[in-house]
Amino acid sequence: MAASAVNPRFRIEAEGIGQIVFDDPSRSQNVLTAEVMRRLDAAVAEAENAVARGVLRALLVKSGKPRSFIAGADIEAIAAVTDARAGAQAARTGQAVFSRLAALPVPTVAMVRGVCLGGGTELALACDWRVAADGDDTRLGLPEVQLGILPAWGGTTRLPRLVGLRAALGLVLSGKPASASKAARIGLVDQVFPLEQFEYRSWAFARELADGTAPRRRTRRRRTPRRRSLLAWFLDGTPPGRAMVLRTARKQVLKRTGGRYPAPLIVLDVVRRSRGRSVAAGLELEARAAGELLVSSACRNLLFLFGLRERARKGPWAKGGDATCVKRLAVIGAGVMGGGIAQLAAYRDIPTRMKDIRHEAVLGGLAHARSLFDGAVKRRKLRRREAERKMALVSGGLDYAGVGQAGLVVEAVVERADVKQAVLVETEAEMAADAVLATNTSSLSVDRLAGALSRPEQFAGMHFFNPVHRMPLVEVVRGKSTHPDTVETVAALAVRLGKVPVVTRDGPGFLVNRILGACLNEAGHMLAEGMDAQAVDRAWTGFGMPMGPYRLIDEVGIDVAAHAGATLGQAFGERMAPASALVSLAKSGRLGRKGGRGFYLYKNGKQQGLDPDVYGEMGLGAPRSGVRANDVVERLGLAMVNEAGRVLEDGVVASAADVDLGMVMGTGFPPFRGGLLKYADDRGTRDVLASLKALHERFGARFEPCDLVAELGESGTAFHRAFPGAAAKA
Repeated sequence: MAASAVNPRFRIEAEGIGQIVFDDPSRSQNVLTAEVMRRLDAAVAEAENAVARGVLRALLVKSGKPRSFIAGADIEAIAAVTDARAGAQAARTGQAVFSRLAALPVPTVAMVRGVCLGGGTELALACDWRVAADGDDTRLGLPEVQLGILPAWGGTTRLPRLVGLRAALGLVLSGKPASASKAARIGLVDQVFPLEQFEYRSWAFARELADGTAPRRRTRRRRTPRRRSLLAWFLDGTPPGRAMVLRTARKQVLKRTGGRYPAPLIVLDVVRRSRGRSVAAGLELEARAAGELLVSSACRNLLFLFGLRERARKGPWAKGGDATCVKRLAVIGAGVMGGGIAQLAAYRDIPTRMKDIRHEAVLGGLAHARSLFDGAVKRRKLRRREAERKMALVSGGLDYAGVGQAGLVVEAVVERADVKQAVLVETEAEMAADAVLATNTSSLSVDRLAGALSRPEQFAGMHFFNPVHRMPLVEVVRGKSTHPDTVETVAALAVRLGKVPVVTRDGPGFLVNRILGACLNEAGHMLAEGMDAQAVDRAWTGFGMPMGPYRLIDEVGIDVAAHAGATLGQAFGERMAPASALVSLAKSGRLGRKGGRGFYLYKNGKQQGLDPDVYGEMGLGAPRSGVRANDVVERLGLAMVNEAGRVLEDGVVASAADVDLGMVMGTGFPPFRGGLLKYADDRGTRDVLASLKALHERFGARFEPCDLVAELGESGTAFHRAFPGAAAKA
């Protein structure tokens, strides 16, 4: 192996300052694979030898990549572990390498610039000191709980000892990374240097440590009154206080997760049991917990989804297509959706022009974009000056100025075919000849909208979900005339915007809304049977969904949901005909949360409880009690599984992975279940078929098993085996 390809590599520079440099030439970010860990162990051994020879006085651990330190461990290797003992041993192996680094008798300094996650943060914790580059790209975090595991290379052991219990739990239990400034504030980082001076200042700091002239480690600054400082001391520094913190954290975890995700609870247990013990004892607790978690169903499903998401973001998304890099964006329609798209693009440093026909709408779109940037500043995701710089990338007006310079234009006007088609035709005439035109429609036919365009091959759907800045999915809708280059360009832009693209064929409801429509319509039929809306909502959230079907209808908007339901009913006939209760509700004038009245009452946008008058307005009597949660889950869940089978039959998407990603990212289907069809596969397609046949006998055509479900159920073949393939590939 050539010396330049060795990763990481150790060398000694001037004045006895050494460095271990991570720079994997085969990856855009450094990853701690098994081979990299072996090389790190060898590099530390070289450093030990240099210390013994008296030629090493301090050691810097750094990355050769300009925007990242270490992105974490090798997730594919983690996912390949299926035995608890093997998982625990793998954790011990990594711990031994980091412990060897921690035991070096000379000062060690982690130079963190850019992304530093998971094993990267644990590597930094194994060093004596940590310095970080001052910039919004620098993020330190331990996201393992989001994958159903825990930081098992020293994270749950070393972090609480360094920053205190509360700060450590805040990082580990949320999985959210900390900025350089927050890391310094809690004591995770010792020094923050300007990005332009980062290399020089880091080397100077290492020399001071070697010479013994470095300043003493700063304690965490206290900017609160003395009374608050005493409380902080009590909570972090006394056994009763720490016990209180752990009890409170456990209650919060159970409230947030319902106990369905074991990793946060096991983290709390490991932290509790390791208090007062040696680092070695804490590491052993970590290793055993890692082995236990790795074989849990929640962890397996979360790792499964992670793999789907990463493959969906890599492309290619269309055979024979080439993406064009979009340097400027234009958005036609400056409503909440248009303003959200513009803000998202500007957040990713893409200059964006909004166009609308009303001055008030443009001002509203700009105000919405600014409010999102203000929220990012409030949450400390951005600094004020950086938010102002990005906001300056958004402009708006009543004419088409700037649209001709955009590489991609997104239409986001009202959801009416005649209006959209007229706007699209007018917009196409103002665009550059090689630019891509996309529609943000959620239900209208892309092929129909393309009918009046002169360049339909450069037209596609780009369906963002609301709210744009939170929902991770983008449906890339391929029409009959859409060129592969167009699909590639739209999908690549979605990835650049931080989204997960799933490519779908044109069709009513595309992927997500078609499957979700079957679920919401079944919920409408339940109302006609006298079921209590609150009980149904509770049963569905008990299954793991973020909200019940009626609460979701309120959130979407009763008028919007009714329009989508009517569209699906026209397309698919009796089995998707809108439930009579939902039709009556749409005629009542209730709009849902945006109007203050739906199934629930709302005040200032906050839910106030179910409105008992809603039953009368749907032509229904008082609901009956005794709703069985299992019946609710069975009907709603299998209605979606059956419709997903039809989606695959119709070729709307190419794989079961597309369905799972779409439903998790677009509707919040419980990630710990792995996705809709992963849930069906784990349950068994034979059982799914038998249950659908029973529901068919009770409720008629809407539960008749589709041909694909019948075929797979009779043979016992899993959806993911019958329709394999990376998600989002067309």
